[in-house]
Amino acid sequence: MTAVIEVEDLTKKYGEVEAVRGIGFSVGAGEIFGFLGPNGAGKTTTIKILCTLLQPTSGHARLAGLDVTTSPDDVRRRIGVIFQDPALDDRLTAEENLMLHAVAYRVPRPERAARIAEALRFVDLHERGRDLARTFSGGMKRRLEIARGLIHRPEILFLDEPTTGLDPQTRARTWEVLRALRRDFGTTLFLTTHYMDEAENCDRIAVIDHGKIVALDTPAALKQRVGKDLVTARSADPAALARLLSEKYGITSTPADDGLSFLVEEGDAFIVKLLTDDRPALAGISVRRPTLDDVFLSLTGRQIREEGAEGQFARLRAIARRRG
Repeated sequence: MTAVIEVEDLTKKYGEVEAVRGIGFSVGAGEIFGFLGPNGAGKTTTIKILCTLLQPTSGHARLAGLDVTTSPDDVRRRIGVIFQDPALDDRLTAEENLMLHAVAYRVPRPERAARIAEALRFVDLHERGRDLARTFSGGMKRRLEIARGLIHRPEILFLDEPTTGLDPQTRARTWEVLRALRRDFGTTLFLTTHYMDEAENCDRIAVIDHGKIVALDTPAALKQRVGKDLVTARSADPAALARLLSEKYGITSTPADDGLSFLVEEGDAFIVKLLTDDRPALAGISVRRPTLDDVFLSLTGRQIREEGAEGQFARLRAIARRRG
């Protein structure tokens, strides 16, 4: 796969603060590539450098073979950008917002009307083209911003937290549009996110924390690194169950509601074994596969969001490290 983004030893400092710390990666043509990490990890800083909005302190970044520092104008003609904060003019109609963008990117005058119509149809807003943007819902505004980013037909579309603040149904619809964009136009998508389920849509993910890339792979391969499943068992005698797990299987467990949680290889198979064992009565048992939340935890020792079952993983791994 031909690389359309190439980053080498990229660094950005703000005084003594190093926001991006010598990162390197490449993105292939037509790939959906994700930067996964918490707020303040360096995601937005990196995307601003790639979009020529920030100068790097050191290192190199090339888009379509063009250096972002020495050829910024040529780079800008090849990219589209959708930032987290809305950038539409609510006083204008959808068509007028797109026309402003077409003029700014020097789309040939004879082609503007056709491109605007095509973009609105692509995001399913063709019937709302003459309505003011202020009358649109949050999801419609996000789709309009995607349409605006398509007007000059960029090779690469950057999206910074593309679905933040949207309800689940609208997020799903937005992703339908983004996948169609790659399918129909071959556009390379580079997005930042802290939503784990959103990162699952990516072909590859770079996990970034404190300005450094700590892992880069497909979602499936990253989850395989975690290896173990989370089993939660409810019992009227959790202390006896904990002793059984420890003495017979060498498994460390932690309290969870009215039972225990613990990590094991092949959780389904272990549940079958446990059910046929001489054990305290169980009121219920469940197994959960590793998620990208668990990947981030295993790589950094903390979570983007620590809650629910993910919090149980955090406690279990903390105990394992202390006993290690």
